[in-house]
Amino acid sequence: MRIDCHVHMVGTGTGGTGCWYRPKGFTKIGEPFLVKAVGLTTHDLHGPDFDRLYVGKLLEFIRTSSLDRALLLAHELPHLEDGTPLPERSSLYVPNDCVLTLAKEHPEFLAGVSIHPARKDAMEELEKCLAGSASALKCLPNVQGIDWNDRRYTGFLERMAEAGLPLLAHTGSERTMPVMDHTLASPRVLTRALEIGVTCIAAHAGTGMMLLDPDYFDVFAEMLARYPNLYGDNSALAGLSFRLRPSALGAMISGLMDGRILHGSDLPVPPSGLLPWVFGMIRWEDFMDSRAVANPLERDAVLKEMMGFSDLSFTRATSVLRGVT
Repeated sequence: MRIDCHVHMVGTGTGGTGCWYRPKGFTKIGEPFLVKAVGLTTHDLHGPDFDRLYVGKLLEFIRTSSLDRALLLAHELPHLEDGTPLPERSSLYVPNDCVLTLAKEHPEFLAGVSIHPARKDAMEELEKCLAGSASALKCLPNVQGIDWNDRRYTGFLERMAEAGLPLLAHTGSERTMPVMDHTLASPRVLTRALEIGVTCIAAHAGTGMMLLDPDYFDVFAEMLARYPNLYGDNSALAGLSFRLRPSALGAMISGLMDGRILHGSDLPVPPSGLLPWVFGMIRWEDFMDSRAVANPLERDAVLKEMMGFSDLSFTRATSVLRGVT
């Protein structure tokens, strides 16, 4: 089974989804490109039916691609260490009930829930999500203010390990949402979770935007050799993020990392083969062929294959995510 393990749910709350979208800074600038990437418009975004239209587009993309399923991601609010939510510090909110319901209604979706472990009801929410067949827990430590090495989260992590719920955590650069703590961008934020026995997926494999942000790919590679329960994903690495260097790509498609890198698109971040071509990771002919693929989920998958990622990167999530059948 071929799985995209990194697809974002985005919604404005139409249809009672409970979502909201309040872009700030770079996210506001990128808004037209994000909706265009999924075949919608800013008129749709501000219209009365956006959430249904967005979900419909995702289903269409999966059904007309070489992929079988997609992990659909909720998005938690940032919180202080005392559990106080900070909605004013976020540009996006997607409640767990939204993705759990969509995964129950559509077999193409797997539910990627999002819970800040400092929430006063964190354990109760975790149990609810486990009962609702969550396949993974997604977080952005540097955006949401989550230091998984904090011993106060031990019980939460132990329950995740016991239930076999993997932790998909953003690592490396973040330029599309307000960042609470830049020090939490390193894959080392996952150390305690890994030691407790949680299967962790370092989204973006710790890569950083060239010239602007620290790059933690070497840290990721070092940890990958130490922890057999650590994986990475290649989300946003076939795009205009300036994350991926040829040396990092060479390592990610090598035999040493084969089977430890999972496929992810990061939709609605638009895929593009321009930078992979500029940096010599794909041929000009490949770049032009990729542009002819209208389906963005499929275009990202095609680009990853052109870049040398094996079929195992598309299928490994079947055994890493929880409850995939």
